[in-house]
Amino acid sequence: MEKTHKAMDRFTRRAGFARTAAALGAAAVWPVGRVASAADGKSALIVQSRRPLDLETPVSALDFWLTPNDGFFVRSHFGEPAVGLPWTTDVLGLVSKSLVLSLDDFKTFEQRTVTAVLQCSGNGRANFRPTIPGVGWKRGAVGQAEWSGVRLADVLEKTGVKDGAAHVHLIGADGPPSPKTPAFLRSIPLSKALHPDTLLATRMNGAPLPVLHGGPVRLIVPGWTGNHWMKWLRALTVSKDEAPGFFMQTGYRLPKVPAPPGAILKPSDLMPLTTMNVKSLITEPSEGAALRPGKLEVRGMAWTGEGHAEKIEVSVGAGAATRWREAEWIDLARPWSWRRWRFQIERAVPGRLVLGARATDSRGQTQPETTPYNKGGYFWNGIDHVTCEVS
Repeated sequence: MEKTHKAMDRFTRRAGFARTAAALGAAAVWPVGRVASAADGKSALIVQSRRPLDLETPVSALDFWLTPNDGFFVRSHFGEPAVGLPWTTDVLGLVSKSLVLSLDDFKTFEQRTVTAVLQCSGNGRANFRPTIPGVGWKRGAVGQAEWSGVRLADVLEKTGVKDGAAHVHLIGADGPPSPKTPAFLRSIPLSKALHPDTLLATRMNGAPLPVLHGGPVRLIVPGWTGNHWMKWLRALTVSKDEAPGFFMQTGYRLPKVPAPPGAILKPSDLMPLTTMNVKSLITEPSEGAALRPGKLEVRGMAWTGEGHAEKIEVSVGAGAATRWREAEWIDLARPWSWRRWRFQIERAVPGRLVLGARATDSRGQTQPETTPYNKGGYFWNGIDHVTCEVS
């Protein structure tokens, strides 16, 4: 534990803040809720917060197998740090041999690529009632990419993990803005760290990992929510205990049993967020679209944390008129990845058209109509609805 604190102090003291506006052009000065162009002007993102920078992907831009790097949502806790060379990532703690890994050192390990969904644990927070404070993500704090790098298990094997180790603490370079703000310190169980698909990634969709997405090194934890995917990874500390601090012991926790707004819960009533729940999105048509009568294709994707999305159903109509019918998969089932789907409406008639999508995964979980309230606004996976006008 002491080594974790020393490493955390060292890296947070070194962390400086880059000018985010320089990285995204005019994006950082656009008002919250407006659409801003990304660095190369090819993609559009919705500004949820300017400082720190939080950008949401419009759902219509998710209608692909891989989400382009410049259109991928951005989540920041304290803001992008100043990233310069040489870059090193330390591995220390309950190990026989500590390591200081340079970017060249990462190239000496076997390289692996994993296609995986990354989703912020608060994606969909705006749908909860009553309204919950925090980043007001709607539907687009999610994306899928090919993440390439080295297995964390291979790195830990080289260090020689000692008996009694049970967790790996994660320290990024984005230091808190003031001494009163707790550092963003997280940990994952050693068993998850040793999974062959848990990576230290240096590339995203075949390109060097962009700084806004945690480059030059970030942790990839397939199937788990994004709060575990530490960006700008500076140190890994092997420990017998979970990481201390607010962001592990208080934040990112969910009631074991649903509780109403205002309920006072003890720490023992809460559990940490880990595996994503089953979820789907309608990407086409978009909310509020004006459509012509006749044949219509509905498209989207579905995913889950463990296993795969197994069944997808689409509803046409609302209330008593709701009818659920099974849609067709475009993609084969793969672990950690979403599956795109499509559904044909043979004859859309003039009027208000209400569409719904719900997925069932290989563990038997089915999306509910709405998600039980939790004060963090986490894990929203209510049935996705889109309303259009046919005329």
